[in-house]
Amino acid sequence: MVLLKHRIYLGLYAKIFPALAYYLTRELRGCRTVLDLGCGENSPLRWVKKSFRSVGVETFQPAIEISQALGIHDDYVNSDVLAADFPERSFDAVLALDLIEHLPHTDGLVLLERMERFAARKVIVFTPNGFLPQDTFNHNPFQEHKSGWTVADFRSRGYRVLGINGLKPLRGRGTQPVIRPRLLGRVISDITRPLAHRCPELAFQLLCIKDITA
Repeated sequence: MVLLKHRIYLGLYAKIFPALAYYLTRELRGCRTVLDLGCGENSPLRWVKKSFRSVGVETFQPAIEISQALGIHDDYVNSDVLAADFPERSFDAVLALDLIEHLPHTDGLVLLERMERFAARKVIVFTPNGFLPQDTFNHNPFQEHKSGWTVADFRSRGYRVLGINGLKPLRGRGTQPVIRPRLLGRVISDITRPLAHRCPELAFQLLCIKDITA
């Protein structure tokens, strides 16, 4: 029922005020294999209509167990994302959704290099716009944010960058609206999504896509 409601949401509300799952669905169209690095317990791929086989890589075993119970991925690898190794061009798409900000900046650059090697068609990264403080939670020591990334960081590497989740000043920690009540704050933030999409420098979060050429 939850998934059905979200499909309806994607079909109506999100077409007016597009959210992350809408763009992921569009970008992954035609992909047959997807690698989700740092997939966590509740990857956004949960809300994408799957026409592909996916593998989730996650270093925190309890998160894998929750993700398995939700049936998000077809296969899982319990490994540090910088240690997991795959053949060159072995996945159509390689994703890091809410991952790169958990690494020091130098390790994040290594992550991008590895993703660009594993991917046959495209690399997709989703991250806050700039540094967003976050401590550990849910007994997961890997939840702390250690770096911040900008539009310029990704464009310099040949990525297309889209702004996600509205204007940056309207959301804070945990992507929660800063305007109260939160329902009102969410609506106001959603209304600004089209502007953030066109001007990612102003957005709360960034969706960065690199098309891989042979």
